[in-house]
Amino acid sequence: MRKLILALVFVHLLLLSGCGYNTLQQQDEQIKASWSEVLNQYQRRADLVPNLVNVVKGYAGHEREVLTQVTEARSRVGSVQATPELLNDAQAFSRFQAAQGELSSALSRLMAVAENYPQLKADTLFRDLQAQLEGTENRITVARNRYIAAVQDYNVTVRSFPTNITARVFGMAVKPNFAVENEREISRPPAVDFGMPAPAPAPAQ
Repeated sequence: MRKLILALVFVHLLLLSGCGYNTLQQQDEQIKASWSEVLNQYQRRADLVPNLVNVVKGYAGHEREVLTQVTEARSRVGSVQATPELLNDAQAFSRFQAAQGELSSALSRLMAVAENYPQLKADTLFRDLQAQLEGTENRITVARNRYIAAVQDYNVTVRSFPTNITARVFGMAVKPNFAVENEREISRPPAVDFGMPAPAPAPAQ
């Protein structure tokens, strides 16, 4: 009897392996690991923001609107719970992405303000924070790219036959991926204007 049970378990494991169950599990774990790295880099950026705001405030105290926007955007990022369930909820994922996008936009405006304060740009602490922030943005891009690739692999497996049957049996659905927020805007060709007058028409021959 015991041998029969072991044989049935063995056959069951072979069937699960052959229908893509193990592949789905491996790809799901890869997504979780990639997502953890994305969160790690976002957290690094969020940790830098308070120090950056304080340094800028010392030189550009009357730019309160921009400083307030950065602080509020950073606060909204912290209010979004980045739980593992986020990866299975398209709406929650979208809210998380929107909050991070607001912080990115606010930081861009803060850097634009910094350009108007030569003493601030020369401050060593500001330059160090700016360099760390730029490095973090690059790390975020790399981490997001790895997450996008991991989700792509997983979603292809979930939607392909016969692994789609296994995914359906075990309740494994496609996961949301990162997308460009302003797709319509960036699809337009950039307008280039150097402020030069239009060339005069050639004289008639």
